[in-house]
Amino acid sequence: MTKFSSIIKRLFSTQPLKKKICIIGAGPAGFYAAQHLLKCSTPLEIDIYERLPVPFGLVRFGVAPDHPEVKNVINTFTKTAQNPNVRFIGNVSLGSDISLRQLEEAYNCILLTYGAEENRKLDIPGENLPNVIPARRIVGWYNGVFDDTALPIDLNCTSVAIIGQGNVAIDVARILLTPIDLLKTTDITQHSLEALSESKIKEVHLIGRRGPLQAACTIKELREMLKLPNCGTIWNHKDFRGISEIIPNLARPRKRITELMLKSLNDQLKSEGKVFKPAFFKSPIEVLGKSRVEKIVLGINELYGDNILDQSPRLTSINEHLNCDLVVTSIGYKSVQVDPGIPFDFKTGKVQNNGGKIKKGIYATGWLATGPTGVILTTMSNAFGTAEMICHDLEQEEFSSKEGFEAINKCLEKQNKRYVTWDGWKRIDVFEQEQGKKVGKPREKVLHLEKMLEIAL
Repeated sequence: MTKFSSIIKRLFSTQPLKKKICIIGAGPAGFYAAQHLLKCSTPLEIDIYERLPVPFGLVRFGVAPDHPEVKNVINTFTKTAQNPNVRFIGNVSLGSDISLRQLEEAYNCILLTYGAEENRKLDIPGENLPNVIPARRIVGWYNGVFDDTALPIDLNCTSVAIIGQGNVAIDVARILLTPIDLLKTTDITQHSLEALSESKIKEVHLIGRRGPLQAACTIKELREMLKLPNCGTIWNHKDFRGISEIIPNLARPRKRITELMLKSLNDQLKSEGKVFKPAFFKSPIEVLGKSRVEKIVLGINELYGDNILDQSPRLTSINEHLNCDLVVTSIGYKSVQVDPGIPFDFKTGKVQNNGGKIKKGIYATGWLATGPTGVILTTMSNAFGTAEMICHDLEQEEFSSKEGFEAINKCLEKQNKRYVTWDGWKRIDVFEQEQGKKVGKPREKVLHLEKMLEIAL
Protein backbone atom coordinates (compact mmCIF):
# COMPACT_ATOMS: atom_id res chain seq x y z
CA MET A 1 0.00 0.00 0.00
CA THR A 2 1.38 3.43 -0.94
CA LYS A 3 1.66 6.23 1.60
CA PHE A 4 -1.07 8.17 -0.28
CA SER A 5 -3.54 5.25 -0.30
CA SER A 6 -2.81 4.67 3.40
CA ILE A 7 -3.80 8.29 4.14
CA ILE A 8 -6.98 7.94 2.03
CA LYS A 9 -7.88 4.75 3.90
CA ARG A 10 -7.53 6.51 7.26
CA LEU A 11 -9.60 9.50 6.08
CA PHE A 12 -12.52 7.33 5.02
CA SER A 13 -12.30 4.77 7.83
CA THR A 14 -15.18 4.61 10.29
CA GLN A 15 -12.77 3.41 12.97
CA PRO A 16 -11.31 6.10 15.28
CA LEU A 17 -7.57 6.67 14.84
CA LYS A 18 -5.74 4.76 17.59
CA LYS A 19 -2.91 6.43 19.44
CA LYS A 20 0.19 4.28 19.60
CA ILE A 21 1.74 3.40 22.98
CA CYS A 22 4.77 1.24 23.63
CA ILE A 23 5.64 -0.32 26.97
CA ILE A 24 9.25 -1.35 27.54
CA GLY A 25 9.29 -4.35 29.87
CA ALA A 26 6.84 -7.27 30.07
CA GLY A 27 6.96 -7.72 33.84
CA PRO A 28 4.22 -6.96 36.39
CA ALA A 29 4.57 -3.16 36.02
CA GLY A 30 4.25 -3.36 32.24
CA PHE A 31 1.27 -5.71 32.22
CA TYR A 32 -0.60 -3.91 34.99
CA ALA A 33 -0.11 -0.62 33.15
CA ALA A 34 -1.35 -2.18 29.89
CA GLN A 35 -4.38 -3.62 31.69
CA HIS A 36 -5.36 -0.16 32.93
CA LEU A 37 -4.53 1.63 29.67
CA LEU A 38 -7.06 -0.58 27.88
CA LYS A 39 -9.74 1.19 29.96
CA CYS A 40 -8.83 4.61 28.52
CA SER A 41 -11.58 6.45 26.67
CA THR A 42 -8.94 7.25 24.03
CA PRO A 43 -8.60 4.33 21.53
CA LEU A 44 -5.12 2.86 21.95
CA GLU A 45 -2.83 0.35 20.29
CA ILE A 46 -0.36 -1.00 22.86
CA ASP A 47 2.93 -2.71 22.01
CA ILE A 48 4.83 -4.41 24.85
CA TYR A 49 8.55 -4.88 24.17
CA GLU A 50 10.62 -7.34 26.19
CA ARG A 51 14.36 -8.01 25.91
CA LEU A 52 13.81 -11.72 26.68
CA PRO A 53 11.82 -14.07 24.43
CA VAL A 54 9.40 -14.74 27.32
CA PRO A 55 7.04 -12.43 29.25
CA PHE A 56 6.21 -11.88 32.95
CA GLY A 57 9.56 -10.63 34.30
CA LEU A 58 9.88 -11.12 38.06
CA VAL A 59 6.76 -13.31 38.20
CA ARG A 60 8.67 -15.89 36.15
CA PHE A 61 12.23 -15.14 37.25
CA GLY A 62 11.84 -13.66 40.75
CA VAL A 63 9.01 -15.46 42.54
CA ALA A 64 10.27 -18.47 44.49
CA PRO A 65 9.39 -21.86 42.91
CA ASP A 66 7.59 -22.95 46.08
CA HIS A 67 5.18 -20.00 45.77
CA PRO A 68 3.07 -21.07 42.76
CA GLU A 69 0.03 -19.17 44.05
CA VAL A 70 1.84 -15.86 43.51
CA LYS A 71 2.28 -16.79 39.84
CA ASN A 72 -1.49 -17.01 39.29
CA VAL A 73 -1.38 -13.37 38.26
CA ILE A 74 0.00 -14.69 34.94
CA ASN A 75 -3.60 -15.60 34.05
CA THR A 76 -4.60 -11.93 34.28
CA PHE A 77 -1.55 -10.83 32.27
CA THR A 78 -2.38 -13.40 29.58
CA LYS A 79 -5.88 -11.96 29.14
CA THR A 80 -4.33 -8.53 28.67
CA ALA A 81 -1.82 -9.85 26.12
CA GLN A 82 -4.59 -11.53 24.12
CA ASN A 83 -6.57 -8.31 23.76
CA PRO A 84 -6.68 -7.41 20.03
CA ASN A 85 -5.24 -3.97 20.81
CA VAL A 86 -2.13 -5.41 22.52
CA ARG A 87 0.97 -6.81 20.80
CA PHE A 88 3.86 -8.64 22.51
CA ILE A 89 7.33 -8.24 20.97
CA GLY A 90 9.92 -10.40 22.72
CA ASN A 91 13.70 -10.68 22.27
CA VAL A 92 14.03 -6.95 21.51
CA SER A 93 16.19 -4.73 23.73
CA LEU A 94 15.95 -0.99 24.20
CA GLY A 95 19.43 0.47 23.89
CA SER A 96 20.86 -2.21 21.61
CA ASP A 97 18.18 -3.32 19.12
CA ILE A 98 16.16 -0.10 19.18
CA SER A 99 16.78 3.37 20.57
CA LEU A 100 14.63 5.73 22.58
CA ARG A 101 14.76 8.21 19.69
CA GLN A 102 13.35 5.60 17.28
CA LEU A 103 10.54 4.88 19.73
CA GLU A 104 9.76 8.60 20.08
CA GLU A 105 9.41 8.87 16.32
CA ALA A 106 7.17 5.79 16.12
CA TYR A 107 4.88 6.20 19.14
CA ASN A 108 2.66 8.84 20.74
CA CYS A 109 3.64 7.65 24.19
CA ILE A 110 6.45 5.57 25.74
CA LEU A 111 6.18 3.86 29.13
CA LEU A 112 9.41 2.49 30.61
CA THR A 113 8.87 -0.44 32.99
CA TYR A 114 12.04 -2.49 32.63
CA GLY A 115 12.64 -2.86 36.36
CA ALA A 116 15.78 -3.13 38.47
CA GLU A 117 18.16 -5.95 37.63
CA GLU A 118 21.53 -4.94 39.11
CA ASN A 119 22.38 -5.85 42.69
CA ARG A 120 23.77 -3.33 45.17
CA LYS A 121 27.22 -4.12 46.56
CA LEU A 122 28.49 -4.24 50.14
CA ASP A 123 31.68 -2.41 49.16
CA ILE A 124 33.77 -4.19 51.81
CA PRO A 125 37.11 -6.06 51.61
CA GLY A 126 36.77 -9.70 50.55
CA GLU A 127 33.50 -9.17 48.69
CA ASN A 128 35.06 -10.62 45.52
CA LEU A 129 36.08 -13.92 47.12
CA PRO A 130 34.59 -17.10 45.58
CA ASN A 131 31.26 -18.04 47.20
CA VAL A 132 30.29 -14.44 47.95
CA ILE A 133 27.19 -14.28 45.74
CA PRO A 134 24.36 -11.75 45.27
CA ALA A 135 20.93 -13.10 46.17
CA ARG A 136 19.70 -11.91 42.77
CA ARG A 137 22.00 -14.40 41.04
CA ILE A 138 20.95 -17.28 43.29
CA VAL A 139 17.30 -16.47 42.55
CA GLY A 140 18.17 -16.47 38.84
CA TRP A 141 20.01 -19.78 39.28
CA TYR A 142 17.00 -21.63 40.68
CA ASN A 143 14.46 -19.74 38.50
CA GLY A 144 16.06 -20.17 35.06
CA VAL A 145 17.72 -16.85 34.22
CA PHE A 146 20.03 -17.51 31.24
CA ASP A 147 23.08 -15.76 32.71
CA ASP A 148 22.82 -17.57 36.05
CA THR A 149 22.47 -21.20 34.97
CA ALA A 150 26.21 -21.79 35.38
CA LEU A 151 26.46 -19.88 38.68
CA PRO A 152 29.65 -20.96 40.52
CA ILE A 153 27.91 -21.64 43.83
CA ASP A 154 29.46 -24.26 46.14
CA LEU A 155 26.92 -25.86 48.50
CA ASN A 156 29.47 -28.27 49.94
CA CYS A 157 29.43 -26.20 53.11
CA THR A 158 27.64 -26.13 56.45
CA SER A 159 27.09 -22.46 57.33
CA VAL A 160 25.66 -19.59 55.25
CA ALA A 161 25.53 -15.88 56.09
CA ILE A 162 22.82 -13.91 54.27
CA ILE A 163 23.27 -10.14 54.52
CA GLY A 164 19.83 -8.52 54.49
CA GLN A 165 16.42 -9.35 55.93
CA GLY A 166 13.96 -8.57 53.15
CA ASN A 167 11.69 -11.04 51.38
CA VAL A 168 14.35 -11.97 48.81
CA ALA A 169 16.79 -12.82 51.61
CA ILE A 170 14.17 -15.02 53.27
CA ASP A 171 13.33 -16.67 49.94
CA VAL A 172 16.97 -17.67 49.48
CA ALA A 173 17.22 -18.89 53.09
CA ARG A 174 14.07 -20.97 52.70
CA ILE A 175 15.16 -22.55 49.42
CA LEU A 176 18.54 -23.46 50.94
CA LEU A 177 16.86 -25.07 53.97
CA THR A 178 13.75 -26.67 52.42
CA PRO A 179 13.62 -30.49 52.25
CA ILE A 180 14.35 -31.55 48.69
CA ASP A 181 11.13 -33.58 48.44
CA LEU A 182 9.14 -30.36 48.76
CA LEU A 183 11.09 -28.67 45.97
CA LYS A 184 11.14 -31.41 43.35
CA THR A 185 7.46 -30.92 42.42
CA THR A 186 7.91 -27.16 41.77
CA ASP A 187 9.19 -25.42 38.64
CA ILE A 188 12.68 -25.06 40.13
CA THR A 189 15.44 -25.61 37.56
CA GLN A 190 16.79 -29.15 37.39
CA HIS A 191 20.44 -28.14 37.79
CA SER A 192 19.71 -26.25 41.03
CA LEU A 193 17.52 -29.08 42.32
CA GLU A 194 20.36 -31.54 41.82
CA ALA A 195 22.84 -29.23 43.54
CA LEU A 196 20.49 -28.63 46.48
CA SER A 197 19.91 -32.37 46.85
CA GLU A 198 23.65 -32.75 47.55
CA SER A 199 23.92 -29.63 49.73
CA LYS A 200 25.66 -29.91 53.11
CA ILE A 201 24.14 -26.70 54.51
CA LYS A 202 23.06 -27.03 58.16
CA GLU A 203 22.52 -23.43 59.26
CA VAL A 204 21.60 -20.12 57.66
CA HIS A 205 22.22 -16.79 59.44
CA LEU A 206 19.97 -13.91 58.35
CA ILE A 207 21.84 -10.75 59.29
CA GLY A 208 20.30 -7.28 59.61
CA ARG A 209 21.88 -3.91 60.43
CA ARG A 210 18.95 -2.75 62.57
CA GLY A 211 16.57 -4.37 65.06
CA PRO A 212 13.42 -6.49 65.11
CA LEU A 213 11.22 -3.42 64.74
CA GLN A 214 12.87 -2.52 61.43
CA ALA A 215 13.00 -5.98 59.80
CA ALA A 216 12.06 -5.58 56.11
CA CYS A 217 10.35 -8.93 55.46
CA THR A 218 6.58 -9.44 55.45
CA ILE A 219 4.75 -11.53 58.05
CA LYS A 220 3.73 -14.10 55.41
CA GLU A 221 7.36 -14.80 54.47
CA LEU A 222 8.51 -14.96 58.09
CA ARG A 223 5.66 -17.25 59.18
CA GLU A 224 6.41 -19.63 56.32
CA MET A 225 10.09 -19.69 57.30
CA LEU A 226 9.27 -20.43 60.94
CA LYS A 227 7.06 -23.38 59.94
CA LEU A 228 9.64 -24.97 57.62
CA PRO A 229 9.79 -28.76 58.19
CA ASN A 230 12.94 -30.21 59.77
CA CYS A 231 14.26 -26.73 60.54
CA GLY A 232 14.42 -24.95 63.88
CA THR A 233 14.68 -21.19 64.44
CA ILE A 234 17.09 -19.72 66.96
CA TRP A 235 16.84 -16.06 67.98
CA ASN A 236 19.16 -14.07 70.24
CA HIS A 237 17.25 -13.04 73.39
CA LYS A 238 19.43 -9.92 73.72
CA ASP A 239 18.05 -8.59 70.43
CA PHE A 240 14.57 -8.34 71.96
CA ARG A 241 15.30 -6.37 75.13
CA GLY A 242 12.49 -3.90 75.78
CA ILE A 243 10.54 -4.96 72.68
CA SER A 244 7.52 -6.42 74.51
CA GLU A 245 6.91 -3.08 76.28
CA ILE A 246 6.76 -1.27 72.93
CA ILE A 247 4.34 -3.66 71.17
CA PRO A 248 1.06 -2.05 72.41
CA ASN A 249 2.03 1.22 70.71
CA LEU A 250 2.83 -0.29 67.31
CA ALA A 251 0.63 -0.06 64.21
CA ARG A 252 -1.11 -3.33 63.39
CA PRO A 253 1.20 -4.70 60.62
CA ARG A 254 4.38 -4.06 62.64
CA LYS A 255 2.68 -5.26 65.83
CA ARG A 256 1.71 -8.60 64.26
CA ILE A 257 5.14 -9.43 62.86
CA THR A 258 6.85 -8.43 66.13
CA GLU A 259 4.44 -10.59 68.14
CA LEU A 260 5.23 -13.49 65.78
CA MET A 261 8.96 -13.03 66.46
CA LEU A 262 8.42 -12.96 70.23
CA LYS A 263 6.22 -16.06 70.13
CA SER A 264 8.91 -17.89 68.13
CA LEU A 265 11.56 -16.62 70.56
CA ASN A 266 9.68 -18.04 73.54
CA ASP A 267 8.82 -21.31 71.80
CA GLN A 268 12.22 -22.07 70.30
CA LEU A 269 13.57 -25.53 70.87
CA LYS A 270 16.86 -27.14 69.93
CA SER A 271 16.52 -28.56 66.43
CA GLU A 272 17.88 -31.94 65.38
CA GLY A 273 17.75 -30.84 61.73
CA LYS A 274 18.72 -27.61 60.05
CA VAL A 275 18.74 -24.23 61.77
CA PHE A 276 17.58 -20.73 60.78
CA LYS A 277 19.29 -17.98 62.79
CA PRO A 278 18.04 -14.40 62.38
CA ALA A 279 20.47 -11.86 63.85
CA PHE A 280 20.03 -8.12 64.38
CA PHE A 281 22.22 -5.04 65.02
CA LYS A 282 25.10 -6.31 62.85
CA SER A 283 26.84 -4.90 59.76
CA PRO A 284 29.33 -6.72 57.52
CA ILE A 285 32.84 -5.24 57.82
CA GLU A 286 35.01 -7.72 55.92
CA VAL A 287 34.87 -11.18 54.35
CA LEU A 288 37.88 -13.31 55.28
CA GLY A 289 39.36 -16.27 53.45
CA LYS A 290 42.27 -17.42 51.30
CA SER A 291 40.91 -19.20 48.25
CA ARG A 292 37.23 -18.81 49.27
CA VAL A 293 35.01 -17.58 52.11
CA GLU A 294 36.00 -18.77 55.58
CA LYS A 295 34.38 -16.21 57.88
CA ILE A 296 32.81 -12.78 57.95
CA VAL A 297 33.61 -9.93 60.32
CA LEU A 298 30.47 -8.28 61.69
CA GLY A 299 30.38 -4.89 63.41
CA ILE A 300 27.90 -4.50 66.27
CA ASN A 301 25.50 -1.59 65.81
CA GLU A 302 23.55 0.71 68.08
CA LEU A 303 20.48 2.54 66.85
CA TYR A 304 19.84 6.27 67.05
CA GLY A 305 16.97 8.58 66.06
CA ASP A 306 13.70 9.76 67.59
CA ASN A 307 11.38 7.58 65.47
CA ILE A 308 11.81 4.11 66.96
CA LEU A 309 10.56 2.43 63.77
CA ASP A 310 12.96 4.30 61.53
CA GLN A 311 16.13 4.52 63.56
CA SER A 312 19.52 4.39 61.84
CA PRO A 313 22.38 2.01 62.69
CA ARG A 314 25.71 3.24 63.94
CA LEU A 315 28.77 1.03 64.38
CA THR A 316 30.23 0.58 67.85
CA SER A 317 33.83 -0.43 68.52
CA ILE A 318 32.80 -4.08 68.97
CA ASN A 319 33.28 -6.67 66.21
CA GLU A 320 32.64 -10.40 66.06
CA HIS A 321 33.64 -13.16 63.65
CA LEU A 322 31.12 -15.58 62.15
CA ASN A 323 32.43 -18.78 60.56
CA CYS A 324 30.68 -19.41 57.25
CA ASP A 325 31.42 -20.97 53.85
CA LEU A 326 28.95 -18.99 51.73
CA VAL A 327 27.99 -15.31 51.93
CA VAL A 328 24.83 -14.13 50.16
CA THR A 329 24.31 -10.39 49.71
CA SER A 330 20.70 -9.24 49.66
CA ILE A 331 20.77 -5.49 50.21
CA GLY A 332 18.63 -4.37 47.30
CA TYR A 333 18.54 -3.92 43.54
CA LYS A 334 19.04 -0.92 41.30
CA SER A 335 18.07 -0.06 37.75
CA VAL A 336 20.40 0.77 34.87
CA GLN A 337 20.29 3.38 32.13
CA VAL A 338 19.77 1.22 29.05
CA ASP A 339 19.64 4.17 26.64
CA PRO A 340 21.60 7.45 26.91
CA GLY A 341 18.40 9.38 26.21
CA ILE A 342 16.82 8.26 29.48
CA PRO A 343 17.36 10.86 32.25
CA PHE A 344 18.84 8.77 35.04
CA ASP A 345 19.83 9.24 38.67
CA PHE A 346 22.87 7.00 39.06
CA LYS A 347 23.05 7.61 42.82
CA THR A 348 19.59 6.21 43.54
CA GLY A 349 19.63 3.79 40.60
CA LYS A 350 16.32 4.90 39.09
CA VAL A 351 15.00 7.04 36.26
CA GLN A 352 14.42 10.75 36.96
CA ASN A 353 10.67 11.24 37.03
CA ASN A 354 7.92 13.25 38.67
CA GLY A 355 5.31 10.83 39.93
CA GLY A 356 5.87 8.63 36.88
CA LYS A 357 6.24 11.35 34.25
CA ILE A 358 9.66 11.92 32.70
CA LYS A 359 8.61 14.47 30.07
CA LYS A 360 5.79 14.90 27.57
CA GLY A 361 5.09 11.52 26.01
CA ILE A 362 7.57 9.55 28.14
CA TYR A 363 6.71 7.91 31.48
CA ALA A 364 8.06 5.28 33.87
CA THR A 365 6.52 3.00 36.44
CA GLY A 366 7.48 0.06 38.68
CA TRP A 367 10.91 -0.30 40.25
CA LEU A 368 12.54 1.73 37.49
CA ALA A 369 10.59 4.76 38.71
CA THR A 370 10.23 4.11 42.44
CA GLY A 371 13.24 2.00 43.33
CA PRO A 372 12.93 -1.67 44.40
CA THR A 373 10.29 -1.36 47.10
CA GLY A 374 7.13 -3.25 48.00
CA VAL A 375 5.54 -6.40 46.65
CA ILE A 376 3.60 -7.16 43.45
CA LEU A 377 0.49 -5.37 44.80
CA THR A 378 2.61 -2.24 45.34
CA THR A 379 3.74 -2.44 41.72
CA MET A 380 0.12 -2.86 40.59
CA SER A 381 -1.00 0.26 42.44
CA ASN A 382 1.90 2.28 41.06
CA ALA A 383 1.31 1.04 37.50
CA PHE A 384 -2.42 1.81 37.65
CA GLY A 385 -1.66 5.34 38.86
CA THR A 386 0.84 6.01 36.07
CA ALA A 387 -1.52 4.54 33.45
CA GLU A 388 -4.31 6.79 34.71
CA MET A 389 -2.03 9.82 34.28
CA ILE A 390 -1.21 8.71 30.73
CA CYS A 391 -4.92 8.34 29.91
CA HIS A 392 -5.56 11.86 31.21
CA ASP A 393 -2.66 13.31 29.22
CA LEU A 394 -3.75 11.55 26.03
CA GLU A 395 -7.23 13.03 26.39
CA GLN A 396 -5.93 16.55 27.06
CA GLU A 397 -3.06 16.88 24.59
CA GLU A 398 -2.88 16.94 20.81
CA PHE A 399 -1.03 13.97 19.33
CA SER A 400 -0.05 13.40 15.74
CA SER A 401 -0.61 10.17 13.82
CA LYS A 402 2.25 7.66 14.32
CA GLU A 403 3.24 4.39 12.64
CA GLY A 404 3.89 2.46 15.84
CA PHE A 405 5.26 -1.06 15.38
CA GLU A 406 5.30 -0.74 11.58
CA ALA A 407 8.16 1.76 11.89
CA ILE A 408 10.07 -0.29 14.47
CA ASN A 409 9.62 -3.49 12.48
CA LYS A 410 11.42 -1.86 9.54
CA CYS A 411 14.38 -1.19 11.85
CA LEU A 412 14.37 -4.78 13.11
CA GLU A 413 14.22 -6.16 9.56
CA LYS A 414 17.28 -4.13 8.57
CA GLN A 415 19.19 -5.81 11.42
CA ASN A 416 17.75 -9.27 10.65
CA LYS A 417 16.60 -9.19 14.27
CA ARG A 418 14.36 -12.07 15.23
CA TYR A 419 11.51 -11.19 17.58
CA VAL A 420 9.04 -13.39 19.41
CA THR A 421 5.28 -12.87 19.15
CA TRP A 422 2.69 -13.97 21.71
CA ASP A 423 2.08 -17.11 19.65
CA GLY A 424 5.82 -17.76 19.86
CA TRP A 425 5.69 -17.49 23.63
CA LYS A 426 2.75 -19.91 23.73
CA ARG A 427 4.86 -22.47 21.87
CA ILE A 428 7.61 -22.08 24.49
CA ASP A 429 5.01 -22.35 27.25
CA VAL A 430 3.58 -25.62 25.87
CA PHE A 431 7.07 -27.07 25.39
CA GLU A 432 8.12 -26.25 28.97
CA GLN A 433 4.95 -27.75 30.43
CA GLU A 434 5.39 -30.92 28.39
CA GLN A 435 8.99 -31.24 29.60
CA GLY A 436 7.84 -30.69 33.17
CA LYS A 437 5.26 -33.48 33.00
CA LYS A 438 8.03 -35.97 32.27
CA VAL A 439 9.59 -35.32 35.69
CA GLY A 440 6.47 -34.53 37.73
CA LYS A 441 6.89 -30.75 37.66
CA PRO A 442 4.54 -27.98 36.41
CA ARG A 443 7.20 -26.97 33.88
CA GLU A 444 10.88 -27.41 33.05
CA LYS A 445 12.15 -24.04 31.89
CA VAL A 446 14.20 -23.67 28.74
CA LEU A 447 17.58 -22.32 29.83
CA HIS A 448 19.20 -21.21 26.57
CA LEU A 449 18.26 -18.32 24.31
CA GLU A 450 18.85 -20.12 21.02
CA LYS A 451 16.71 -23.07 22.11
CA MET A 452 13.91 -20.69 23.05
CA LEU A 453 14.08 -18.93 19.71
CA GLU A 454 14.12 -22.27 17.89
CA ILE A 455 10.90 -23.28 19.65
CA ALA A 456 9.23 -19.90 19.29
CA LEU A 457 10.08 -19.24 15.66
